Amino acid sequence: MATTAESLDHPYPSAVRPSISNLQHAVRGPTSPHTPVRVISSSFSSPLAAHRAEEETLVFELGARHLRAGYASESAPRCSLTYSPEQSRRVGDYRQWLPGYETRARIKATIDKWGEDHELWRMDLRKVDLGLVEDKLERALRDAYSRYLLLDSKTRRLVLVLPSVLPHALVSVLLTCLFTKFQVPSITMLSAPTLSIVAAGLRSGLVVDIGWQETTITAVYEYREIHQCRTTRAMKLLTLHMAQILQKYTRGAQKEPHADSATSDEDIDVDFQHAEEVTARLAWCGTSPQNLKHSEETLEKRVTSLQIARDDHDNEDTPLGSEVYNTLISVPLPSSSSKLVPIPFSKFSIPVESALIAHDSSFHDLDDHEQPLPHLLYRALLSLPPDVRGLCMSRIVLTGGGSNIPGLKSRLLDELSTTVARRGWDPVWGKAAEKHRKAQEEVARSRKAAATKVQSCIRTTEHTGDPSNDRPSTVAAAIEPQVPDPIEEKLRREEAMRNPATVSGIVRGVETLGAWAGASLVAALKIRGVVEVEREVFLQHGLAGAKRDVDVSVSQSSRQSLGPGYLRAGGLDKAGWTLGTWA
Repeated sequence: MATTAESLDHPYPSAVRPSISNLQHAVRGPTSPHTPVRVISSSFSSPLAAHRAEEETLVFELGARHLRAGYASESAPRCSLTYSPEQSRRVGDYRQWLPGYETRARIKATIDKWGEDHELWRMDLRKVDLGLVEDKLERALRDAYSRYLLLDSKTRRLVLVLPSVLPHALVSVLLTCLFTKFQVPSITMLSAPTLSIVAAGLRSGLVVDIGWQETTITAVYEYREIHQCRTTRAMKLLTLHMAQILQKYTRGAQKEPHADSATSDEDIDVDFQHAEEVTARLAWCGTSPQNLKHSEETLEKRVTSLQIARDDHDNEDTPLGSEVYNTLISVPLPSSSSKLVPIPFSKFSIPVESALIAHDSSFHDLDDHEQPLPHLLYRALLSLPPDVRGLCMSRIVLTGGGSNIPGLKSRLLDELSTTVARRGWDPVWGKAAEKHRKAQEEVARSRKAAATKVQSCIRTTEHTGDPSNDRPSTVAAAIEPQVPDPIEEKLRREEAMRNPATVSGIVRGVETLGAWAGASLVAALKIRGVVEVEREVFLQHGLAGAKRDVDVSVSQSSRQSLGPGYLRAGGLDKAGWTLGTWA
């Protein structure tokens, strides 16, 4: 027993220390603890490192006045930058913080050059310096990358949101700046109206984009743009009219400016930034003349519910709504912060009426590019097919900077409803068309009166059991009530259960989160765009290497997922690419 215990307590040396021959045949492992390398045997596996590397998709929205940048799958951009002259100064130029800089004497701006220093581009490229456009864009992009995004741009996919109509020279400048200055590997270009429809949760709709230089109305059906019209009545003209209102009250002129007062003076004394700030803070849109009485009663009830103290208690005959409209608003002058100019609150709706609505202007005096917004909205719907028109008129999406003006959305919808109720969908204009329309209305009223009389006679006969002497012996087939068919009713009920009814044929507005939010959602879902540009292909051929196919359809077999390793595996088609809507 002792021998056995001793053998257990002190084992043989050969059992603890292997011999030299055993060490030679042993497999040499690492000298420190390690994690075994995982072998990925399936093509459907997704390594976490590669997945994180390609999740960082950037979304840029480029406009004439703003640059919005952020990450995909977020609800709002990280930054919104402007192209003001203050941001184009050299390093070390601190004159804007010097005392008296705001009250300095400014150079008067002319109407033709109103707001040009605050724009990135204009649609008319005859007087646009494309090199300056590239420099402004590069500075704004570097500011966004270094201050807000805080990442490297060389390995990030980029989703670029652009207006659906843009000159090829501007598209070339934008892509060249991104590919050469920031080494972006690939860019997916998406149209802003379609993304506004996506952000509203729709597939079809009518997008009214009240932008800076122009207002565009785009009809989108099943994520495809089918019609577009535009007008120059936008925020630039509205800001100009607001500046003239401020200029007239600054000079002491108390008369109401005319609708075409923008062409009466050659120079504008009011600073552009001051006029834009007043427009953003105080501009509002009144109701249509048909709904003016109802709006005054509603305003009076709302103001009474807020329990706002009335200053004039003696005049009890003055309605409360007029007191609110005539309230004096003290606006500071840009030349002196101590001097205030009192302006009635109702005057701040005049620029909106004259610039966007133009209710007093006659259509035959206006060109095609300066149509009022309600008229252009009606003409856009009138040019659509009847089935598409029924869907789009119930899904009117207002976006852009001008859509934030209080009362403008409801005013446009009210004007459209009034026009449809008065004219219908008759594309013919003129006195003869009005005369024919009135004759048709008389015929429709007479038929309706006859049908009402027949229905009352039938109800009286069914109730009393005696035939009425007033009932005519022969009734027209169009007036007779239709005999109910149980089979058709059953089929209609089954169809309604299978396909729920959609809202159609009524004027209705829909809210949207904006084009940037729609692009963020599309990029987060890894949806492949029609216009995808790769860096090597563009630097080799430029826009000349793009196919000129405007109508591009993506087949089911060509759809791919933007999973991990997609760019490294050559997921993009290097043989060629298309400009799509921008062709």
